[in-house]
Amino acid sequence: MVSSLGGDMAASDNDGTEPTQGSNRSSAALIGAAVAAGLSCLATPVAGVVGAAAVFVIGALGVLLAPLVALILLFGGGGGSADPVSVADDSLAAAQGDGKGTLDPDQVPEGLADSIEDAGKTCTQIGPVVIAAQIEVASGWDPAKVGPNGEKGISQLPPEVFTRYGEDTDDDGDTDAVDEEDSIAAQAKHVCALAGQAQALLDNGEAIGEVLDLTLAAYAVGIDEVRRAGGVPSTNAAQLYLAQVRSLFAKYQGLGGPPPSFPPTASPSPDASGD
Repeated sequence: MVSSLGGDMAASDNDGTEPTQGSNRSSAALIGAAVAAGLSCLATPVAGVVGAAAVFVIGALGVLLAPLVALILLFGGGGGSADPVSVADDSLAAAQGDGKGTLDPDQVPEGLADSIEDAGKTCTQIGPVVIAAQIEVASGWDPAKVGPNGEKGISQLPPEVFTRYGEDTDDDGDTDAVDEEDSIAAQAKHVCALAGQAQALLDNGEAIGEVLDLTLAAYAVGIDEVRRAGGVPSTNAAQLYLAQVRSLFAKYQGLGGPPPSFPPTASPSPDASGD
């Protein structure tokens, strides 16, 4: 799983007199890491034995993380204008939430915030924070990544999925999975289609849980697996993906530390013009 403690922990003691904004960000980053660690633990096979529904996973989160957050608040710095208890509460709430919070544009590569915001408006069930978190899990924002089954670009959609949903979103005359804007828009259409199917399962009494959890599980293992399980499958693939994505919600809402660095953006291939 991709998560970061942030590189500014050293800023938590400036001269021993007054905590700074850097110390608040360090505490936020540590709390975000605790959320990620707790979700990872819950996504192990033990969680699968206890129950398939992700409502258990998310419901147990606060209980599991309470001691971790307490230690972070005691030893991890804080103070200044931000209340560390509020930061902890906000981080936990983000991980347990619906991913529809406000996207922090500093946490995504330059020039992509608008595309992610637009993608988060494709359907009511999926917000921009979910889109951003999925991209980090899929590729770490690397537009040059190529997956083992031909997946390309930052969203790493299977080729047949991109063929179905891909469009020339940025009007550059080419529809290409390596094009970040095309990739993000296709990802949003795909996840929204899955959200519609997940909602239908809930409406028909064929599954239990939250529509976002069912959607993320379907994104990882397929909607048929979700239908067969009657909720989030207890498989490692489904449980871990759900944990990975949710653990990043706090980060993309601006609660997870300073802005990260990113791989270089994609550039057109030399033969893209076809000449």
